[in-house]
Amino acid sequence: MISNLEKYKKDLDQLIADGGQLLMGMQKECLPEQFEKQVRKVWKDKYSSYVKKLPIFSDKYQDWYSESLVLIKQLLPDRVDDFKKLYEKPKTKRKDITYENYTIEDHLSGLTVTRTSRGEEKKIVGPEAGIPRFQQQLNILKSIKKRFTSTLFNIRQLVQADLFDSELEAAKELNQKGFLRGAGAIAGVILEKHLSQVCDNHIVKITKKNPSISDYNDKLKEAGVYETPAWRKIQHLADLRNLCDHKKQRDPKPEDVEELIEGAEKITKTIF
Repeated sequence: MISNLEKYKKDLDQLIADGGQLLMGMQKECLPEQFEKQVRKVWKDKYSSYVKKLPIFSDKYQDWYSESLVLIKQLLPDRVDDFKKLYEKPKTKRKDITYENYTIEDHLSGLTVTRTSRGEEKKIVGPEAGIPRFQQQLNILKSIKKRFTSTLFNIRQLVQADLFDSELEAAKELNQKGFLRGAGAIAGVILEKHLSQVCDNHIVKITKKNPSISDYNDKLKEAGVYETPAWRKIQHLADLRNLCDHKKQRDPKPEDVEELIEGAEKITKTIF
């Protein structure tokens, strides 16, 4: 079974390779003459076939951005804001749109800013200004690679994720064999531990001595780590966990425990 560490490395290598192709496609679209002059020297008679394989930036970027953002949140959380700012338009209205504050979102909309002076229209900034922004995003992603070989890289979360996967597999087996409360208890503990780690990741302080899933859930929502739909889902999982751990009006059903296990598995893979 492939470990989470190996999976992250494989996903990262693929995203970096895809990003390199996107960058080439972006340069071809924005600076066609300069691109052809430089790239034809390398590919020569294979230039045409190479160009045909390049992705259209606007078609593929959003998928690349979403996947990269998830990986950066997990492995380089202190650069998440930098990565997002290179893509997103500022929330406050810009007085002027310049080369310095142009974003990838501007590029995707094809924004070109011109100014008329003495009856002559002059271009101030255009889609090519998105190229260095994307290069910076790609460099942030590449910087993660150094962390895999750095002695300072903290692999605690990756090791923990491997353990969670193993324990959830054990919970599934227990549920199949009819040990419903035991299976539910394992899934509940995993969800609780993961939410505790998410709080640590986002520096969300928990003052309660023995916090529950609900305590972590409320604090993370208050801190804006996730929105109401995720909060409701986790609260429902907390109710299912309580059904397994405590004597209630009814015993848990196999489908209750299955939902708890699947929910815990999804949360550990999507919320960091």
